[in-house]
Parts: sequence; C-alpha cells; structure tokens
Amino acid sequence: MVEKTIYANGQKVYELKGEVLTYYFKSGALKAQGKFLKNKKEGEWRYYRKNGDLWRIGNYLAGKKHGRWQRYSPEGQVEYDAVFENGTLIKE
Repeated sequence: MVEKTIYANGQKVYELKGEVLTYYFKSGALKAQGKFLKNKKEGEWRYYRKNGDLWRIGNYLAGKKHGRWQRYSPEGQVEYDAVFENGTLIKE
C-alpha cells in the first residue's frame, strides 16, 4: 500500500474494507479497486481515469501480474492486450 494516507485536502488516498482495497484521486473520484489479501493485490483489479472512465483491467496472483491485462483508450477501445504469468509478460 501507499505510505501517505490522506491528501493535503483531507481526502483519503486509500481505504481497506475487508478484502477490498480502494484507491482515490485527490478529488475523491475512484482511482483503483480490487482484492487485497495477505498484503498483496489479488484477483481482478480495475483502474480508472480522473474523469471516471475505465483505464485498465488486470489480474494479480500474490501481488504479481498474472493473467490478462487490458488498457482502454479514452474512447473505450482496447489499446493494449497482454497476458502475464507470475509477473512475466507471456503474450502481447
């Protein structure tokens, strides 16, 4: 996780509720969200742009990229599609 817990404006940088870790932009908008188990990202994570649009979706296994990762253009089109295994790029 990030060491800083609160932005200068008082907004939380992140929040952990159960197994779900949520990161926020300084504005309070959702930045990223996914499972957090044993101090590591796990399973599907979704990342967002400041305007709320989906930026990328990816999967983690014990904190390492594992499985499919996709990044989306501002228009919502897939602009990057790759597969990772234990943090190593397998297919782009």
